[in-house]
Amino acid sequence: MKTSADEARARIESAYAERTPKSAELSDAAGRYLPSGVVHDSRYTRPHGLYASHADGARKWDIDGNEYIDYFGGHGALLLGHNHPRVVAAASAQLARGTHFAAGNELDILWAQKICEMVPSAERVRFHSSGTEATQMAVRLSRAFTGKNKLMRFHGHYHGWLDDMTSGFNSHFDGSAPIGVPPGVAANSIALDPYDEAQVEQVLGEDRDIAAVIVEPLGAGTGKVPIGTGFLRRLRDWTAANDVMLIFDEVITGFRVAAGGVQQLTGITPDLTALAKIVAGGLPGGAVTGRADILAGLDYDPGKRGRREKIFHPGTFNACPVSAASGLETLTIIQQGDACERATRAAQRLRRGLGDALRRFGVDWVVYGESSAFHIYMGGEAGSAEDFDPHRIGREGLQRQPADIGRLLRLALNVNGVDFSGWPGGLTSAAHRDADIDATVEAFAASLQLLQPILDA
Repeated sequence: MKTSADEARARIESAYAERTPKSAELSDAAGRYLPSGVVHDSRYTRPHGLYASHADGARKWDIDGNEYIDYFGGHGALLLGHNHPRVVAAASAQLARGTHFAAGNELDILWAQKICEMVPSAERVRFHSSGTEATQMAVRLSRAFTGKNKLMRFHGHYHGWLDDMTSGFNSHFDGSAPIGVPPGVAANSIALDPYDEAQVEQVLGEDRDIAAVIVEPLGAGTGKVPIGTGFLRRLRDWTAANDVMLIFDEVITGFRVAAGGVQQLTGITPDLTALAKIVAGGLPGGAVTGRADILAGLDYDPGKRGRREKIFHPGTFNACPVSAASGLETLTIIQQGDACERATRAAQRLRRGLGDALRRFGVDWVVYGESSAFHIYMGGEAGSAEDFDPHRIGREGLQRQPADIGRLLRLALNVNGVDFSGWPGGLTSAAHRDADIDATVEAFAASLQLLQPILDA
């Protein structure tokens, strides 16, 4: 016999399926060619994910013609929103001139110069095609510079899918190697609890083979498991005292929380910084930047690199001219305007509105976040928003979700014309207006109403 919760679940899934029949058809076709029918793990959901047709500003449309207020934001790449006219014009003009010259281009220099103007740690820049490549190079540069082998990371912090970064991200918290990763690689990549500061300090002081510490400077998941400025400052002190490189992974936070990223906001300067997403204006691209003496490991001049062996680094699409044009224009807009501040104000308004809706429906979730990020904690252990203490709940509790509720919330929001990320939460952009935020709060309230029988079960 079906319960009211079963019936509510069926209503949400049925409403979603009725709204998105063409997405369902494409999902079936994708399954014949792509593993699980997706090209990115976060796009997998049941009964099927959305297939988009176009986007503009803070909104996107699926192939069935449905409109959504978008908080996925190109996985964080679109601080300015979709299709900013100046960025589109810059990329289009370069596209007409050529996409690849197998030669240097003036944009290489202008783009790197702009990064050095904006990012406090930036003295030299090396471009890549993605954030994963940027973090890989940051680690390799650190190992080459220090002559050490090990990398320290933190549970839940995402730095790309490369071998060094998998153990302790969303599984294998015991340090064992995930499938496909050699045990020796996992053994050289130490993942610790970011809230156990005593252990972090102890390991850094005792293990003389640690080359670098890499950290998401807002905390795991862009602040879903938040860490404070005080911890970053202590981490800077501990790494400096032990000749360990400090790497900020600002792939998402770079140019978002401030024009110069978290390091500008906090005044804490790392040795190296990994960038992607916004750095290329929503097109493929990444960069590692930081101290000139460390990036000299890539230099052909033996004197500059201290007679160390040169790090080999090709890359067909490093500083692709179209990405460079898009990135340069995007960074110029951010540097000269108030895009970061507008995105942050939108998120503040949204967090307040979502919190009000939760209280109205008596749902014991908490909405929190910093800058233009927002997260929904569903654990029920907070008591109230005023009692919410991330350190007490811990990393595991913050990332835990009630079974299937995150998926159903996202489907319900899609039915009501909003797209959050699946973690659940999202990112605001400078294109989100007050009317978008107010409409989102209404959609969230309607979604909670659909979920109510499930939450009450």
